[in-house]
Amino acid sequence: MEISKEQILVTRLLKKEESAWKELFGVYSGNLTYVCSRYIIGKEDVHDVLQNSFIKMFKSIDSFEYRGEGSLKAWITRIVINESLKHIKQNSDNKSFTDVLDIPDIPNEEEPNIEEIPKSIIMQMIRELPDGYRTVFNLFVFERKSHKEIAENLGIVESSSASQFHRAKAILAQKIKEYKMSKKAQYG
Repeated sequence: MEISKEQILVTRLLKKEESAWKELFGVYSGNLTYVCSRYIIGKEDVHDVLQNSFIKMFKSIDSFEYRGEGSLKAWITRIVINESLKHIKQNSDNKSFTDVLDIPDIPNEEEPNIEEIPKSIIMQMIRELPDGYRTVFNLFVFERKSHKEIAENLGIVESSSASQFHRAKAILAQKIKEYKMSKKAQYG
């Protein structure tokens, strides 16, 4: 059985080889920055969360168990997400996750077609969502967490998670509609 590059890297990380940690950073930092910036907006905050994440990886590598190709990436991504959520909880007044009652309901429309919109534009629209909406949306869509899991992670009730997700979707649908209209007007 052939040993993968990832498995070799894990072996080197477990030996605490400095060059292995530099390689891990070089190979995965771009993807981890992208994941982190889905949750955290400020560049300095993203940098701080990533730094804390790499410290956590270094301290807990002994508990990592290689389970096949992709397991290292999954493990380090989970650490970045958890550190991002920790940062959000520490830096929010918790109103981000509970204060949804005073926002008017947005009518439920069919989901817009996003195929012709560049991924970078969609990601920017997601980043512009209010903190609570953005966090719940990311956990539900990208991490495939249930509303029950999201509620447990964020210390909110399940219905708040569902409500924030639906409102995030509605806001995004509106932003997509506006984007398409502006493009149509631009190119006539």
